[in-house]
Amino acid sequence: MGRFTSDVESALREAGWRAGRNTDAEFWIDHFEEAGCLATDEAVDFLVEFGGLDFLLAGRGIDRAREPFDLDPILCDGNVDRFLDWGRKIERSLFPIGAMSRDYASLGIDEFSEIYLIEDRISSFGRMPQAMESLILGKMPVCLDLP
Repeated sequence: MGRFTSDVESALREAGWRAGRNTDAEFWIDHFEEAGCLATDEAVDFLVEFGGLDFLLAGRGIDRAREPFDLDPILCDGNVDRFLDWGRKIERSLFPIGAMSRDYASLGIDEFSEIYLIEDRISSFGRMPQAMESLILGKMPVCLDLP
C-alpha cells in the first residue's frame, strides 16, 4: 500500500495531484517569509507537492462533515499574525498552506509536518500523511488545550 488509502489518493488525483508533482512554491515562500513566517523544509516539501490543489469535498465524513479546502497559501494573507502568535504559543514554526471552507479558517504546517487548523483557537489534524487523510475523509481535528 502507498502513502495514502485508495479513497484519499482518488480525491488527491481529482484535485490535480500526481506522484512526483513538483509545483513552484517560490512565490508563496518569499511572500510569507517577508511577512515573518519561516518556511521550513517540511513546509517547502508540502507546498511543492500539494500547493495549489483545491478540494471540493462535501458530505458525511468519519466524525465531521467533509469540507472543501484549498491549498493556496495566499488565502492566508492577512492572517500572518495568527500564525506567528500561535507558533509562539505552541513553540512551533507555523507556515501558511491554505484555507478551509472558502476561507473561514487557515491551514498551516510546522517543522514536524503537522497540519493545523488556525482560527481563534488552534487544532491539529496530525502529521503527514495522516493529516491529509483526516482532511479529506472528514476526521475532526484535535483542539490543543493551551494555558
